[in-house]
Amino acid sequence: MSDDDTPEEQPLGTLPLDAWHRGHGARMVPFAGYEMPIQYEGIVAEHEWTRQSASLFDVSHMGQLSISGENAAAELEKLVPGAVTSLGEGRMRYSLLLTEAGGIIDDLMITNAGPHIALVVNGAVKWDDIAHLREHLPDEITLTHYEDQALLALQGPKAAEVLDALVPGAGELTFMRARSFDWDGTPLWIARAGYTGEDGFEISVHADHAEKLADALTADDRVKPAGLGARDSLRLEAGLPLYGHDLTTEIDPVSAGLGFALSKKRRETGGWMGHQACAVKLGDGCASTRVGLLVEGRMPAREGAPVYAGDELVGKVTSGGFSPTLQRPIAMAYVGAEYAAEGTALEIEVRNKRLPAKVSPMPFVPHRYYRGS
Repeated sequence: MSDDDTPEEQPLGTLPLDAWHRGHGARMVPFAGYEMPIQYEGIVAEHEWTRQSASLFDVSHMGQLSISGENAAAELEKLVPGAVTSLGEGRMRYSLLLTEAGGIIDDLMITNAGPHIALVVNGAVKWDDIAHLREHLPDEITLTHYEDQALLALQGPKAAEVLDALVPGAGELTFMRARSFDWDGTPLWIARAGYTGEDGFEISVHADHAEKLADALTADDRVKPAGLGARDSLRLEAGLPLYGHDLTTEIDPVSAGLGFALSKKRRETGGWMGHQACAVKLGDGCASTRVGLLVEGRMPAREGAPVYAGDELVGKVTSGGFSPTLQRPIAMAYVGAEYAAEGTALEIEVRNKRLPAKVSPMPFVPHRYYRGS
């Protein structure tokens, strides 16, 4: 899950760590309605450091919401395909907000936080999400937007040992588990999750304490700050779709290869927005589907590049770039279902040149989530 770019004419927001980023040499760019760090020492260096050690990403542009009140979980369940009422306390689930036609309004993380249901949504569309939730949830359900909370992501194979040293017990969480902690008198909400394919954590902290936490984490030699550029190349290697690019309201979960978010029980019972449209796709199949592509050569294929099978236009790239880990270009594209089989030879047009490409399973680089010993 992630965000879209921001139209230039809209005023940009400022992250709680804006001065901290600039003080650490970040290059700031407009993204998702905020000025955000795209890189510090370089995208490839930050990408590789995340794979080897641990990187600190600022994802405070994301929307941190909660819903509470009687039957809050059941009411939310009417708007998403994932089961919420059966979600145990401290457990998280990836799910989707859908239109009646099955189009993806946003993808989000849902957590049973005990007294309430916590949601993390994409920054660029968080206000649309809030309007959608407010429109469809009963008036008795309280929707809260935690605008004064920062969100930091510590990602990489050494993230657990670093965070556990600072916040004892945090390392005991397993993938897709979350709970509250106290750090030196500062409340933290820590989830073992992330968007890089690496083991790691997302830490919600009040904006007033974000700099103190960022300083404490980066005081450890195993941690360096990283920007949006590395976050994007890591999530592409992990095969994770980017909202606004790989996912839109014109794309349904079945075509997007997100069938895992439509649990078997809920596929059968229905009762959620978009169910009928998704049921048709599940039954009849999709005209196109999201695939991974390994591209020959060194030239990356960017979003919008057409995909061909011989002379026939069969699809379009939605995300693409050069993989520092694989040392070759990789991409995601939507192609006609008959061209989606692993190993299918295709071509991508880049700068009036056809680049050979082959359909590949995703993730391109295996996930390293910690699911317990």
